[in-house]
Amino acid sequence: MEETKGLLEKIRQHTQVPIALNKDCTISLPEDVLKVLAKPHRLSYYYFQFIGIKSAIFKTDLQEFTASSGQMVFGLPNQIFTKLPYKKDMQQYALSFDESTLSLLPGKYPFLVNPFNVHTIAFDSMAQERVKANFLTLFHLLNDAPKQKKSDIILAYLHTLLTEFNSAYFEQYASAEISTDSRFAKYVAFRVAVETNLTEQHDVQHIAKNLALTSSSLYALVKQFSGISPKEWITNRIILEAQRKLQYSTISVKELAYSLGFNDPGYFSRLFKKSTGMSVSQYIAASEDLSLN
Repeated sequence: MEETKGLLEKIRQHTQVPIALNKDCTISLPEDVLKVLAKPHRLSYYYFQFIGIKSAIFKTDLQEFTASSGQMVFGLPNQIFTKLPYKKDMQQYALSFDESTLSLLPGKYPFLVNPFNVHTIAFDSMAQERVKANFLTLFHLLNDAPKQKKSDIILAYLHTLLTEFNSAYFEQYASAEISTDSRFAKYVAFRVAVETNLTEQHDVQHIAKNLALTSSSLYALVKQFSGISPKEWITNRIILEAQRKLQYSTISVKELAYSLGFNDPGYFSRLFKKSTGMSVSQYIAASEDLSLN
């Protein structure tokens, strides 16, 4: 697995806003960047790829899927992302930006925590045209202008795109009522809290307190939107992170347990087996066998 920390700095197209947008791979990337992107890589930024024509195969974490023409694939920070194979000749828009860019924007975009654990967004015909038009305008603003455009103009177009993405995401996967529900906003906040402190705090009561909720209230809303308890959700997220590390790196059980915030490697091993049905060594062996096929 390749790390992408610092990669966005190499390809960013604006001095004030960490952002990069490529159209049909017309902007040449440095060779060292291409080598990273051609392999499974851990995202350190938000990544969106709008497919123009044909289809493409991707792998996000451990799940392989296909995106068709007019759909958009997205990857979030810390996810392992792979395009199979990495092609330069596809009609596409490829957008990258980081948390610092997100902090400059005026809106909130709850789809960015991916509450329904999906990897693609579909658009109706009118939305597709709007998205392509905004992508094209932003691309020209970043790459064609003789003088770099002010950051507020760049951010305005990025905000418009993310608003389109957010709307299409919830239209596709949930009702409009859910996406604007205050309880759903708390669920999003729960997911953000877990992601932000994944290796530091596994205690449900602590998270509930920080969200100004009782433990029972947090249980009810997480159960409502995910179908499982907060403890189960946190455990599943930690085990996913463990699987990421085991799939793409060589690490001992003890090192893995400590890196995920466990003081007792034995407890972590038991939790891993309970969650996956395999011991850590069995999981590694199964992953190696799969990679050989």
